[in-house]
Amino acid sequence: MRILKRLSALAAGFAATLLTVPCAMAQGVVGAPKGWEMGMQPAFGPLKERAIELHNLVLVIITIITLFVGALLIWVMYRFNSRRNPNPSQNSHNTFLEIAWTVVPVLILVIIAIPSFRLIYFQDRTPDPDMTVKVTGHQWYWSYNYPDQGGFDLDSRYIMDDDLKPGQKRLLDVDNQMIIPVGKKVRILTASTDVIHSFFIPSLGLQRYAIPGRTIETWVEASVPGVFYGQCNQICGENHSRMPIAIKAVPQNEFDTWAQQQKKAADAGKTPKLALQ
Repeated sequence: MRILKRLSALAAGFAATLLTVPCAMAQGVVGAPKGWEMGMQPAFGPLKERAIELHNLVLVIITIITLFVGALLIWVMYRFNSRRNPNPSQNSHNTFLEIAWTVVPVLILVIIAIPSFRLIYFQDRTPDPDMTVKVTGHQWYWSYNYPDQGGFDLDSRYIMDDDLKPGQKRLLDVDNQMIIPVGKKVRILTASTDVIHSFFIPSLGLQRYAIPGRTIETWVEASVPGVFYGQCNQICGENHSRMPIAIKAVPQNEFDTWAQQQKKAADAGKTPKLALQ
């Protein structure tokens, strides 16, 4: 009876989870680190999905190598210890083994390199982007420019601990989020005005350096509505840890309304403020 009760409780919990997932998806997900998280953050875009696929491939390969080497060491310790093998072999060369332990690692590296190069190329350029956002790193905040939406700018700074509201994340939430439409390819152009920064959002698989004097291209696409958090992971100075990133993905109509509001504010000479929270 206890087993049946436990099974029914598990089934009820699983059913409740299935019912709550669509609601959570409709309200918007949150891409952020969690306490005691051991694996990678869930994927909310095609870049992160490809990165997880590559990670899983490499994980299988290194697991096989680890098990093989471990088994080989155990076998050598058992078979060739001094008691079982008092007269060791004097062989100093084996052509087959020399070729095998040279060729096999090369083949393993090739197997890893091909999908790695494909992922790098996949992240590098944006075929037919729907819009562009220029991201500029400063010591210590980000600024976002929307050239396709009238060229308005937004500065994004972290919220100090004393100003945090209930539900906001310490060292992750910002006063102005980057707003993008869901399901659209957004070309990201990164630059910097001072030192090297890094525009890094794990749940979207987005990672690009912002380097003074250079403009570097990548792209991002959010598959679901939500807020996705990241941080500058390039040590850029005293307030390096106070340089968070928050990207909010919204439906296209909400993005259009927001962009029009920001453009009107910019045309009127006012500082654009985020209208979506």
